Amino acid sequence: MYKLLSHTDLDGVSCGILAKLAFGKDINVRYNSVSALDQNVKWFLENEDKSTTLWITDLSVNEENEQKLNEFYNEDGKVQLIDHHKTALHFNDYEWGHVKVEDQEGHLCSATSLLYDYLLNHNYLSPKSSISEYVELVRQYDTWEWEANNNQQAKRLNALFFLVSIDEFEEMMVERLSKQEHFSFDEFEDRILTMEENKIERYIRRKRRELVQIQVGENFAGVVYAESYHSELGNELGKDYPHLDYITIINMGAKRVGFRTIHDHIDVSEIAGLYGGGGHAKASGCLLTEEAYKQFVLDTFHLEPLHEDARFNKYNLKKSPFGSLYKNRMNDIFFLYPENEYTWAIESNELKMDETFYSFEEAEKYLKRTYGVWLLRDQDFVNYLMAFRKKMKEQEEI
Repeated sequence: MYKLLSHTDLDGVSCGILAKLAFGKDINVRYNSVSALDQNVKWFLENEDKSTTLWITDLSVNEENEQKLNEFYNEDGKVQLIDHHKTALHFNDYEWGHVKVEDQEGHLCSATSLLYDYLLNHNYLSPKSSISEYVELVRQYDTWEWEANNNQQAKRLNALFFLVSIDEFEEMMVERLSKQEHFSFDEFEDRILTMEENKIERYIRRKRRELVQIQVGENFAGVVYAESYHSELGNELGKDYPHLDYITIINMGAKRVGFRTIHDHIDVSEIAGLYGGGGHAKASGCLLTEEAYKQFVLDTFHLEPLHEDARFNKYNLKKSPFGSLYKNRMNDIFFLYPENEYTWAIESNELKMDETFYSFEEAEKYLKRTYGVWLLRDQDFVNYLMAFRKKMKEQEEI
């Protein structure tokens, strides 16, 4: 007999799906939150006998259970831990640990892709196109490669995962992967996924108006309250506000914090680690501890949300050779323009600032972090240019 303890997200549940494809009725699968895993491992060690093989995927245990699992293994118990988070790399010190962040070709791993390779290499499963295609969709979504590859199927798979219960999703995928030669969605799923995408778009549009900005150490973070669509929300807000190093998503009901980034210079697993959590470089999380609550809730509750940049301009455009016009809450006006081929300059209320910048992005980042500005609409830009032209003409007449 086998017992699998895995995570409750798409990657973790997909490990359970692979395990059922490999072992059928001979495996008992249980999905766990991060906090529940150690309790279930402890129960297994106290109640199960050594004839049952324990598998742990997409999660890692605490120090106490780490030592107990090693003792269990050394006493002829059977255990295999498979994970892909860099915070779990020390489990490679054990014969029963298999942790890999990226493969030999430089692609980031998921727990599902690692388990699939393991099952193939040990002849628990035979290669099959539908399973391989499914595993790759899960890997790309979990590592966020889907966005770089514009792999909408991976995104849709995760959306489908959240539209049904875990039990329904698991049963549906086990049957589909057993019967189909290639993985695909059916016509009904395509329709409801299109509806779900429209719903997500409306949700993100609403949350854009609730984002606040804070400085945490040397980094700038956006903070928003949300109970749904954390990955999509974090990704879109990160692209809307690239001057922010990462997005912090507060789920008050679940008492959890999620961290997302689109930047390569930020590893949000390190940020989550400061509050007792962990995860991936681009997506991590932690419990809403007292320290996290103070940092991201108490210290931000009084802040006003960021203003959105004007979206449908034809004239007041970013990187425009004619300049870009911004404003802040104090009604200060900032004009960002190319001074020459190599530098960008800023006028604040018609006075040139001392700072110059090597790129538009660097200059805008400085403005948004320092002054909380937003790009004005075309009409404001036209009015500004007309007033400037009028002023210049009056000076010429003097």
